[in-house]
Amino acid sequence: MLDSADDYVKTFLERDYVLAREPAVALYVAERLGRPLLVEGPAGVGKTELAKTLAAVTARPFFRLQCYEGLDESRALYEWEYTKQLLYTQILREKIGEVLEGAEDLSAAVRRLNERGTAFFSEDFLLPRPVLQALLSDVPAVLLIDEIDRADEEFEAFLLEVLADFQVTIPEIGPLAARHRPTVILTSNGTRQLSDALRRRCLFLYVDFPNREMERQVLARRVPELDVAMAARVVKYVERVRALDLRKTPGISETVDWAATLVLLHARSLSGEVLKASLCALLKDRGDQERALHEVVP
Repeated sequence: MLDSADDYVKTFLERDYVLAREPAVALYVAERLGRPLLVEGPAGVGKTELAKTLAAVTARPFFRLQCYEGLDESRALYEWEYTKQLLYTQILREKIGEVLEGAEDLSAAVRRLNERGTAFFSEDFLLPRPVLQALLSDVPAVLLIDEIDRADEEFEAFLLEVLADFQVTIPEIGPLAARHRPTVILTSNGTRQLSDALRRRCLFLYVDFPNREMERQVLARRVPELDVAMAARVVKYVERVRALDLRKTPGISETVDWAATLVLLHARSLSGEVLKASLCALLKDRGDQERALHEVVP
């Protein structure tokens, strides 16, 4: 059990995740209050990794729902195991005589068949997807609803029951409540405005790109082979690159990849030659690479 925000900072650091004070407090409060946490910020600042690391440090099952346009309830919640249902149908067909034996009339026979039919739509034939898996987990779990801003507003409306009551309603079965309330983290890159109804049900945390000191700490943890002076140059250069109007602003993972690339190249400076050889790890668009090479002084 993590008993304070400082505990989150310490345990996350043991997993090489440099957690700032503000997100540590947000996680601590969200877990203590049992409230979902909406984490918003630009792509690449570690929002997804935040949820993964939380599951790791607390030794909880981790379930991730990756959102996209067109995502609907069935893909997030469940689907019926049709193969198993078909097998049951075949068994019932073979045993139909035994099922109907002793039925006094047609109405009685129909009632017996209807009793068997309802079994087709029971938890025995349910194939849970991430949201339902987290709710039905035998132990408390961490549920990540990743990039909720990519999903449609209709899907947001479906999530309201989950976020408010920690239950889902399946038409054929009825409401299924969480066996243990999961820790729910939603992430958004801010590509569209989320509904007020969804925001009301969550605590909110905005995560931006790290400052120089934090990013140096990340490099010290993730790329220890990089010497301190070179790490300072890398962080300073990345900060200037992020200030450009780019198609794809580099995130923390790109900074780490670039630092590891510089180590592999035995780079001792950020010369033009080194930059041309290594920017493939930092910038994933040709135009962005050209802009960085011409507009950013190491």
